[in-house]
Amino acid sequence: MAQPLHAMHDVELAALAAAGGRREFGELVRRHGSAVRGLLRRMGAEPALADDVAQDAFLQAFEKCSEFRGDGPFAGWLKRIAARLYLKRRAKEARYVAELESEEVAAPVDSQTRMDLDEALKALSEIERLCVSLCHGAGLSHPEIAAATNLPLGTVKSHVKRGLDKLRARLQPGSVEQGRATYVG
Repeated sequence: MAQPLHAMHDVELAALAAAGGRREFGELVRRHGSAVRGLLRRMGAEPALADDVAQDAFLQAFEKCSEFRGDGPFAGWLKRIAARLYLKRRAKEARYVAELESEEVAAPVDSQTRMDLDEALKALSEIERLCVSLCHGAGLSHPEIAAATNLPLGTVKSHVKRGLDKLRARLQPGSVEQGRATYVG
């Protein structure tokens, strides 16, 4: 008797999906769909846009499933596809931030309120949030982020470092900054 889909490893499912297995690919989407949408939300996508881009990423992944080599997790491969599609969509729709260095000011939050990572990310500037999410959420290297965003490599590194420093300061227990947000990778 054939092994049930939920018991199969991602690599097995991807191989079957590459051969046209829609049910197998559906299981991969079921397993990793919320993580992909979560990454897109952390990158700044509104819920409806995150759903649209995730759907496009799933379609592209299904078409390119034979390219998945199993060198890393399937979820990481899928997240990289989604992150790149999101960046392309942002650039195409001219919603990319013109002022890269502008900082968002977070409203003070009661020190007793526990902030989660998503709230912490919202306090970063849009470009810092994007670079940190691409690096630590989608697993892109600094050169890959530079190529995807058309930013100089040094600028990408600065945004990632600055964003991580802010996230650490905000999420550290007892920190004065804890009412605002930062990202710990």
